[in-house]
Amino acid sequence: MNTYLTLSLDVMSGENDPDAAILGALELLSSRDDIKIILVGNAESIKSKITNTDTKRIEIIHTDEIITMDDSPIDALRKKKNSSMRIAVDLVRDNKAQACISSGNTAALMAVAKNSLKTIPSIARPALMTSIPTKKGFVYILDLGANTLCSAEQLTQFALMGATVAKEIKHINKPRVGLLNIGQEDTKGSETIKEASLLIKDTSLNYIGFIEPNNIVEDIADVVVTDGFTGNIVIKTMEGSVNLVSNYIKDAFGYNTYNKLIGLLSKPVFARFKKRLDPRRYNGALLLGLNGIVVKSHGATDAYGFHHALLTAIDEIEEDIVMKLKAEI
Repeated sequence: MNTYLTLSLDVMSGENDPDAAILGALELLSSRDDIKIILVGNAESIKSKITNTDTKRIEIIHTDEIITMDDSPIDALRKKKNSSMRIAVDLVRDNKAQACISSGNTAALMAVAKNSLKTIPSIARPALMTSIPTKKGFVYILDLGANTLCSAEQLTQFALMGATVAKEIKHINKPRVGLLNIGQEDTKGSETIKEASLLIKDTSLNYIGFIEPNNIVEDIADVVVTDGFTGNIVIKTMEGSVNLVSNYIKDAFGYNTYNKLIGLLSKPVFARFKKRLDPRRYNGALLLGLNGIVVKSHGATDAYGFHHALLTAIDEIEEDIVMKLKAEI
């Protein structure tokens, strides 16, 4: 008898859904035979996308209700109890799935997930965490938008959670933890940041102190901690910068016939550059601190990006990250 890793997918809430979520799921199923996927959304739309697929490892749960990007967290909780997002999260709560993935409204997803799964002991609020590329590998950064305002205690909790994930996923015995600030000097930053620094120093973490935004990619930290407002701006600025540089390179290669020839010869190099910095490869932010695994995919991602969000969820399942967080914190 096969034992499957089961994922519940909200396939209706993202900007490119249901296509992105379903096609990303089918790609995963074709590459791994130990995965079962529950697709939550409009059954007719879902079935039209999987007509030529072996569906023995696919389950469909029908609902017409969708949480939109304009819905408030309160409306998502009170008025849309039969939404694709809510059902997908509840499947984790009911132990029918081991992780939930959604591209929907971030604030609504956090509210629904926290209400359904609750936070693990001693964690006040969940935090969104993802990895971004550095010169030598990648670094985890949190929070990315789940909490626009954070207390010093919450930032300390984020540091503890981020270090635990880095230890378990990257297998680093003592992950280097940095606190994002406008400078490295102890006198700089808000009072909340200064207080958080003192609290993190008082833990057993390998705390390296303040880190400036331009140093995030320098491979001097394994975990970077910040509030959700700042983290969201940082991640979106980096995505925009990658797109800007890529467009500049394309324009340079297309400037004249000689440059076009050089560009043709350099195509393999440019392809490698694009692959390393492609934001879709780092898609999938883990909502840390819950009694269950919930992964937030970028709202505008395509099938390739959603596939990588699924891979993020699988990593967390296989490393039993929720139980390890409970043990560490």
